[in-house]
Amino acid sequence: MKFSILIAHYNNAALFRDCFGSLLKQTHTDWEAVIVDDASSEDEKELVKTIIAGDKRFRFFENEKNSGVGVTKSRLIELATGEICGFVDPDDAILPTAIEKAIQVFKDKKKVVLTYSRFMGCDQDLKPIAPFKSAMQVRNGDPYFFNYPNQINHFVTFRKDVYEQTEKMNPELRIAEDQDLYLKMYEKGDVYFIDDTNYLYRAHSGGISQNNNKGKSYDYFAQVVLATMKRRNLTSINGKKIPEKYTNHQEIFALLEYQHGIWYRIKKNIAITLQKLFR
Repeated sequence: MKFSILIAHYNNAALFRDCFGSLLKQTHTDWEAVIVDDASSEDEKELVKTIIAGDKRFRFFENEKNSGVGVTKSRLIELATGEICGFVDPDDAILPTAIEKAIQVFKDKKKVVLTYSRFMGCDQDLKPIAPFKSAMQVRNGDPYFFNYPNQINHFVTFRKDVYEQTEKMNPELRIAEDQDLYLKMYEKGDVYFIDDTNYLYRAHSGGISQNNNKGKSYDYFAQVVLATMKRRNLTSINGKKIPEKYTNHQEIFALLEYQHGIWYRIKKNIAITLQKLFR
């Protein structure tokens, strides 16, 4: 199986060296890396081109103007030629067996449309700080699953042909585009948790979750959740009516507060355990 590593780049060339190095160490060798630059400065673009020069597995494309991650990541998937795709941010890195482990799941389990694993939170020098502990196998086939609180996270990989059967990624999103992708794929088949730390997530001042967009992330994620509810033809959740239009994130997340209850979590864990036994 060919794997397409998808990289949305915007003025992160210096930190891209670590990402580039981690791709060269992959034990699964049938891969390509597709890079779409979202109108970075000329110096930044030239540095990326210099780093990847001479390796034909890397393909570099440019947006004519700065268009945001929704447009850029949608384009990346369109440009991918691999059967399986996975996003890696240019300032992050993946472990040497990350792709191999994902590919093996897709070979062994035909119903799986998406895999995910744990990520390691790192400092600005990519030195490990702490793993993301909330990652776990989620219950498949649940119309009330919205990845809230987050469980599906890096390193996420998915079947491109199944993605083509969805409404595809919303190009208007500038944050939460990944959640939009995960939820649409979740509706098309099984998702599988690889219980390993396969992704190194770098925290630094230039990262999207550390900058001024952080406050807007709740609104974008809530809009993704509401769109998911509508797509699944849900009219109410736990006895509460789903609003017709989006007004604020508090209204949407309030619909999901029951998921934090102890009895809900116990029932969910039992259901997940049973799924594991019979899959």
